[in-house]
Amino acid sequence: MLLVTTEGICGKELEALGLVKGSTIQTKNLGRDITQGLKTLVGGELGAYMQMMNEARDIATDRMIKEAEACGADAVVGVRYTTSSIMQGAAEVMVYGTAVKYK
Repeated sequence: MLLVTTEGICGKELEALGLVKGSTIQTKNLGRDITQGLKTLVGGELGAYMQMMNEARDIATDRMIKEAEACGADAVVGVRYTTSSIMQGAAEVMVYGTAVKYK
């Protein structure tokens, strides 16, 4: 499945099938949350949260792809990601775009 952030695909004529999306809400366990909180005192990258967000993006993307495949899409154009904090240590990741079929 081709995923692009552009509104079209160079050299392809497209038929829009509709909006597709995927989302997930992820959190780390309390022990990880405490150690990452201590990391903020000394600075640097929060590795556990970086891993959590990467996993969340992968899950959300897979869900969007499944939705696109279910409607017979060849690709998804205009792909966008958004995140929001749900509570301390938990985040929602959503990805969406337009499912398209090659003409």
